[in-house]
Amino acid sequence: MKRLEHLGIAVADLASAEKIFEDVLNVKPYKREEVADEGVITSFFQTGDSKVELLESTTDDGPIGRHIAKRGPGLHHVAFLVDDLEAEMARLEQEGYRVISGPKDGADNKRIAFLHPSDTAKVLVELCEERG
Repeated sequence: MKRLEHLGIAVADLASAEKIFEDVLNVKPYKREEVADEGVITSFFQTGDSKVELLESTTDDGPIGRHIAKRGPGLHHVAFLVDDLEAEMARLEQEGYRVISGPKDGADNKRIAFLHPSDTAKVLVELCEERG
């Protein structure tokens, strides 16, 4: 793994959450982006070498909508930037980790995959690489 890429936070109200993180981080988000396939609107804040990604669901039956309905708003995932997504997925699968989604296109010019949280100390782990 290369480095922590971002923390993904599920929010019920994107505008309100953006205001909180603008205050806390003392910066404005650099990008808002809809990922229609995932039923989500994202907002990104740069914090040094890493980012904070806020995720608001556009549909009740999407991954973020289901997450908020079951667990409420809060930390959704931890994302790590990797150099070669397929190679990293293969390496981790060989070690016994289950990939539950991906590879697929994600927000912020990334290709992404998720590992099953039961295999990763109950934390949803996202692997991502820059799209070429």
